Amino acid sequence: MSTLHPTADIQSALIGEGTTVWQYVVILPDAKIGKNCNINAHCFIENDVIIGDNVTLKCGVYLWDGIRIGNNVFIGPNVTFTNDKYPKSKEYPAEFQKVIIEDGASVGAGSVILGDIVIGRNAIIGAGSLVTKNVPEGQVWMGHPARFIRFV
Repeated sequence: MSTLHPTADIQSALIGEGTTVWQYVVILPDAKIGKNCNINAHCFIENDVIIGDNVTLKCGVYLWDGIRIGNNVFIGPNVTFTNDKYPKSKEYPAEFQKVIIEDGASVGAGSVILGDIVIGRNAIIGAGSLVTKNVPEGQVWMGHPARFIRFV
């Protein structure tokens, strides 16, 4: 059974068993969320978002159309995702950029992940990083812009 806080605005029926949704979360109708996830307070999840199983979204994470999150992923507080390289008010691209966070990856607090990025399996992004390039599997990246530091 899922635990859904009464102040959350949950419009999607596609939420897996055992998922917890905390205060003041908004989940739009077409979002897909896996089993045993923990969606902390003050998160926003748009329609074209897919979240795997056992994912933790800490407070203040907004997931825009085109974001894909694998299984066993940790997204730290206030991580910022983008999906449009040149956004303009009331002008929308034909297709939003994708961001793919593969299974087992971890993204540290306050990081910024640009559009058209893949963060590989079991990769780690250090807190406060600006990710402008794809991050290969099993690597630790950090900095502004983020760069390779070591292997996991």
